[in-house]
Amino acid sequence: MAFQHLIFDVADEIATITLNRPEARNALSEPMRSELDTVLAELKREAGHSVKAVILTGAGRAFCAGGDVKAMQSRQKGAEFNRRRMREGHNRFYDILNLELPVIAAVNGAAAGAGFNLALACDFILATPRSIFMQAFGRIGLVPDWSGFYLLPRIVGLQRAKELIFSARKLGAAEAREYGIVHELHEEEAIMDAARALAGRFTKASTTAIGLSKTILNQSFNLDHRTMLEMEAFAQSVASGSEYHSAAVARFVEKQPALFDWEAMDRARTDALAAADTLAAE
Repeated sequence: MAFQHLIFDVADEIATITLNRPEARNALSEPMRSELDTVLAELKREAGHSVKAVILTGAGRAFCAGGDVKAMQSRQKGAEFNRRRMREGHNRFYDILNLELPVIAAVNGAAAGAGFNLALACDFILATPRSIFMQAFGRIGLVPDWSGFYLLPRIVGLQRAKELIFSARKLGAAEAREYGIVHELHEEEAIMDAARALAGRFTKASTTAIGLSKTILNQSFNLDHRTMLEMEAFAQSVASGSEYHSAAVARFVEKQPALFDWEAMDRARTDALAAADTLAAE
């Protein structure tokens, strides 16, 4: 697919979405928003088939600066227009948040405003030491959008969410990791390799099981225990009837190695790094 403000690529069952307006720090232009809709529709169709995991990143020195502030000045069209536009964005964001695939944000610089919340919608955030996170809305007299009110307090707690939103201050990568926002820190030149390595692990997993688990986990703060148990029963009945489960049980009975073994993948990665170090030393 060819886009104006996105790059979309699928290789080895991993889809990579690159926000591609580096000259504007990947601010969310109208074409970019529309192109995201197209890509998300494609990912929903291909989930579990040609695509098993997704990486979201930004071109250049930023992840996403959020809304296009320069365009805001020429878009003063009244509350009704703004509400309609925001609700269209809600549909887009809901699709990102609830895509039944593992989604990894590779934050290679600033994630501000809606860009911060876009990263929060992903399942894992990888960052570099120079990454900055900021609920920047207060700096221009706005309130968080793109689900910031929903996601941020669930990740960092209510008091820290208030502090970050009220102050609109910059949050460094190390502090963001301490807050539970960042999953891993990597050097700038290594972050995409790390994102691909993490995404590659999920190509061995059951997309059905992960998709069902993600959908239920995303509702876990909103539903009562009984409803969660009903969702659990439904999901388990679907997962237990999948081809992946049948094949995994057969491998277990036949004492064959599991296709999806996180610890074994850790050991394999450690061995590969050690072998590379040995070659470099020779």
